[in-house]
Amino acid sequence: MKRIQGAAYGWTPFIGVILSAAVFASAVGAASGVTPPFRSIFNGEDLTGWAGDERFWSVEDGAIVGETEGDLDSNTFLIWEQGEVDDFELHFRYRITSDWANSGVQVRSVRLEDYVVAGYQPDIATDDWITGIHFEERGRGILARRGQRTVIDENGGKTTTRFASEEDLYRQIRPDEWNDYHVIARGNRITTRINGVRMHEIEDHSPEARRSGIIAFQLHTGPAMRIEFRDIELRRVSTKEQRKVVFWAGQRSHGFGNHEHEAGNKLLARILNEHFGDRIIATVYGNGRPTDPTAFDNADALVIFSNGGGGHPVRPHLDEVDRLAERGVGIGAIHFAVEPHPDDADYFERWLGGYFRTHWSVNPHWTAHIEDLPDHPVTSGVSPFSIYDEWYYHMAFREDMEGITPILTAMPPEESLDRPDGAHSNNPHVRQAVLEREEPQHIMWLSEHPGANRGFGITGAHYHWNWGHDDFRTVVLNAIVWIAGVEVPADGVPSHTPTVEELLENQAYEMPDGFDPQTIQDQLDVWRE
Repeated sequence: MKRIQGAAYGWTPFIGVILSAAVFASAVGAASGVTPPFRSIFNGEDLTGWAGDERFWSVEDGAIVGETEGDLDSNTFLIWEQGEVDDFELHFRYRITSDWANSGVQVRSVRLEDYVVAGYQPDIATDDWITGIHFEERGRGILARRGQRTVIDENGGKTTTRFASEEDLYRQIRPDEWNDYHVIARGNRITTRINGVRMHEIEDHSPEARRSGIIAFQLHTGPAMRIEFRDIELRRVSTKEQRKVVFWAGQRSHGFGNHEHEAGNKLLARILNEHFGDRIIATVYGNGRPTDPTAFDNADALVIFSNGGGGHPVRPHLDEVDRLAERGVGIGAIHFAVEPHPDDADYFERWLGGYFRTHWSVNPHWTAHIEDLPDHPVTSGVSPFSIYDEWYYHMAFREDMEGITPILTAMPPEESLDRPDGAHSNNPHVRQAVLEREEPQHIMWLSEHPGANRGFGITGAHYHWNWGHDDFRTVVLNAIVWIAGVEVPADGVPSHTPTVEELLENQAYEMPDGFDPQTIQDQLDVWRE
C-alpha cells in the first residue's frame, strides 16, 4: 500500500487506560437512527459512581436509601458523577417508608458546592400536592403542577394549560409501595410519568433553560424521613435540533501547559455550547476513562485528544469504536491521538484517513507557515497563519489519498530533520520527501469514508496556549462541526479569543514557580496584530 507524509509523538511515557467495556458494548451513535437500550447506572451493591453525604445515603437490599433524623440544615443531594445528561430518558423505582418525606430527582442540573445542586426537579413527597410537580431548585420555583403543561417563552413568560386533574393523577400514585418514575427530556421539553401516567410537562425556551447537566436525588430539610430508589436506568436519545459531540480526554502526561487534554477539550466544548448551542451540544469525559455506560450512545461525533501509541485509550476497544464509525459517527483526533499502535493502523486509516506511522512520520517542533487554504467549509472564517507547535508530519494516508482533503499544509524547515534516526525523530523516507523532493506536508486533513463516517486529524496542539490563536482554534472547531454533520457557518464557528484566565482553567498540573501568565498575554497580543 502506498503511503505518504508524516505525524508525531511525545516522548513522555504514557500509562494506558482501560475503558469499561460497558461504555461501548452495543453502543449506537445518533447517526445510526437506532434508539439505544436503557443501561443501569446503579450497581445495586454500593454507591460507586455516586457522591453524597455518607451520613444520609446508603445501600440496602439492592436499593439506594436516603434517610435523615430531621437533622438537615439544608437540602442535600446524592449526585451521579459518571457523566452529564442532555437528551435522555431516566427510569427508576422509588418507595417512601416514613410518615413524612420530601424528595425529587434533579435532571440537567448544576452542582454548586459539595452536595448542593440547583436545577430542574420533578418532585416526590408524602404531601399529596407535591409528588408529580416540577420544581426548579434554587431557581424559579414551581414550573408545573401535577396535571399541567407549562411553556416558558424566550422572555421567561409562562403559559400553563391543564390536561388532567391533580386529584385524578394522585390516585395513580401508590403510597408505601414501589412506584415507577420516568423522566423524558428531549430538546427544551421535559415530561414526567409515574406508574405510566403523565404527571406534568414543561417546555422551556427562556435564557434560564438548561440543555445538559447532572442527575441527583434530593433529601429535603424537615422531619425525619426515609426514601428508597432502585432499578435506576438511563437511556440517551437524539433530537433533530442538535447534534451531539463527545470529547474524550486522555490522562495528563507532559507537564504544565503541554498535552492539556482535558483543559483543551473543555475549552472547545464550552465554546461550542456557548456560541453554537442551537446546533451542537458538547460534553467532555476526562482523564481517559469514561465510566458512564451511556457515554457514546447518542454521539454524532467523537473527538479524541490524548496520548497515543501503545497507551492510546481506544486501543482496548478498537472494534467497538469501529462500529461507531460504521454507523456514521464522526471521529476526530488531535495531536498525539493521531498515533495508533502499529498493529492498529488499519483502524485509524479507516476512521481518520491518515495517521502517524512510526519510522515514517516525525514529531519536531517548528513554525508552520500556512500560506494557502483550500476552498472547503472547514476553512470558513480562517485566514493563512503561522504558528509554532510540535507539528507531526510525513503522515501515512490512504492509498492515492482516497477520500482525503488536506486542510493545513506547510513546508517544514530543514532543521526539523536534524535529529538522529528513530521511531519518531527522523528516517530516510521523510528526508527524501522533504529534503530531496521538497514536498509540502499535510498537518491537518479531513476524511470521508464511503458508506461510513467523516473524520479529521490535526497534528498540532502540543501547546495549550495555541487555542488562543483565532485561526488555529477556528479551523479545529469547524472540523468538529463538519464531522458531526452540521453545516459550517460562512464565517466559521463563532468564538471569542480566550482570555489568559480561560486558558489557565482546568490545567492538569499546578502552575510552576516563576511562571508568568503575562507571557501568554504577550503571545495573544502578537497574534492579534
